[in-house]
Amino acid sequence: MRFSQKLVLQLVRTKFTVWSTFSKKKAARKAFELFCTPQHRNKKELPRIFNEAEVIRFTFQKHNIQGYRWQKGGTRRVLILHGFESSVVNFDRYVRPLLRKGYEVLAFDAPGHGRSTGRQINVQVYKEFIMHLYQTYGPIQSFMAHSLGGLSLSMALEELPHDEDTRVALIAPATETTTAIDSYFRFLKLEDDVRVEFDALIKKISGHDPEWFSVARVVPHLKAQVLWAHDRDDHMTPISDVEPVMRQGYAHVQFMMTEGLGHRRIYRDNNVTKAVVAFL
Repeated sequence: MRFSQKLVLQLVRTKFTVWSTFSKKKAARKAFELFCTPQHRNKKELPRIFNEAEVIRFTFQKHNIQGYRWQKGGTRRVLILHGFESSVVNFDRYVRPLLRKGYEVLAFDAPGHGRSTGRQINVQVYKEFIMHLYQTYGPIQSFMAHSLGGLSLSMALEELPHDEDTRVALIAPATETTTAIDSYFRFLKLEDDVRVEFDALIKKISGHDPEWFSVARVVPHLKAQVLWAHDRDDHMTPISDVEPVMRQGYAHVQFMMTEGLGHRRIYRDNNVTKAVVAFL
């Protein structure tokens, strides 16, 4: 971490200390706002394959959304979903192989990401966004999703129509929301009393405790065939969250484990790319 980043981090921690002194609820509210706010927006130059796409723009919850569609009317419809602080432009390597299979490919920047507007996102909003995409541009038979996109997709599929023919490729999905919150609170050195209010705020907003937002909870209820790719050295979505799911031995879930790729390089890996395209 650079010296300037350390200074910013110390400033943020000091602010939370002050807020917490006067009001645990205010500190929790500020912590939740920051938790849902991407600190980086990926707006790198569009890869060439995007120049061949139909650009789709629409409004969702007051946000201007930008997305892309290739080969409308293909034999099967695929939706690509990115993770937190990412963008669909990072998944260009998947588009051409899917087009060769005759598929229609859909990809959108979620609110607060890429070329879509907005400042914040959470699992609930992303889930509702996916459901809107399905209802507007579906039905969709195949999905691939990374990180937060994987968690949000899992939650959406609890409410969307799907069956044994549906294919879902999860790449390093954010398996347990509680793990992400634990890491976040350790990083900012927030107090346990603030955590109590933080969890209560999530329940007030969503109607559910943080534990409910879990890929592990949802997977047994999915009818789809699932390919789950995960790296043993992933420190953002740790393998310790995935292992309990693996031990269940679900017939509709197959795992592809890698090593040394971490949380982001895994979706750029050639072997993972080929496996996902073949599966979808």
